[in-house]
Amino acid sequence: MRVTESCAKCLFNQQKNLTDDEEYLAEVKAIIEGRDKDDTSPYLVYRINRAYEARFGKKASYKDVKKKFNDLVMSMEDDLRKKIESSKDPLFKALVFARIGNYIDFGAMNNVDEETFLALFDDPKMRSEDEEDIRSLFAQCETAKTFLLVADNCGEIVLDKLFLEQLGKKYPQLEISVMVRGADVLNDVTLEDAEYVGLGKKYRLIQNGNSAAGTIYKMLSDEARKAIDSADIILAKGLGNYESMCGQGRHIFFSFLCKCELFTNRFNVPRLTGVFVEESFAE
Repeated sequence: MRVTESCAKCLFNQQKNLTDDEEYLAEVKAIIEGRDKDDTSPYLVYRINRAYEARFGKKASYKDVKKKFNDLVMSMEDDLRKKIESSKDPLFKALVFARIGNYIDFGAMNNVDEETFLALFDDPKMRSEDEEDIRSLFAQCETAKTFLLVADNCGEIVLDKLFLEQLGKKYPQLEISVMVRGADVLNDVTLEDAEYVGLGKKYRLIQNGNSAAGTIYKMLSDEARKAIDSADIILAKGLGNYESMCGQGRHIFFSFLCKCELFTNRFNVPRLTGVFVEESFAE
């Protein structure tokens, strides 16, 4: 997904809100204005983060935040599992719940509010287009052999685990893998986080080889590239994965909440509306 002018302005303003260092802001401006036409927002953010750390040192760790939200959602896990398993379509319900977890995003959200997050479970908004694409996903799972979940945020990953449980029950032939970030970035899931919530007990975990808040193919480790290239079905979670993976000519399902103006306008929906998209060709 190419970087729009409004997105470029937002990227710059985010840094301007952090510091008034003129030399650094000039460097940020040069990175943004010198971007290639195919550069994505997660790639620019990766470059900006490197420039920031070279000048000011490491940013504050999100370790405590990640543990807080992983623990919060794990405390809900048994109750959510009961709601999922008592529903008419447990797999569908689990997928919708997993999408709600995308709210826990310290990159796209100015404020991640626990009450707002919990309230989303009371009224999960569903577009008719979403249902069509979700049914398409399930139909393809009938004959697929390999399934790759490209994870996004902590907390959200616990809900992804509940979805994968149901997926494995309905389609036991699927070999399920989960791709996580290769190093810390914001509150995105790393190998340590995935192990902490118990994903490593049942599924193959793959590190993508870098600290970008997305999945940028040219930056992936050999293992991660092989997983992307060979998976029968790919489900990518979150805005960063959508921005970096859509329009690449791959067949990918995307699931996320629209958390900024760029996405609410793109999909013509209110803020925090969930979207599920099947992309089978380059845009």
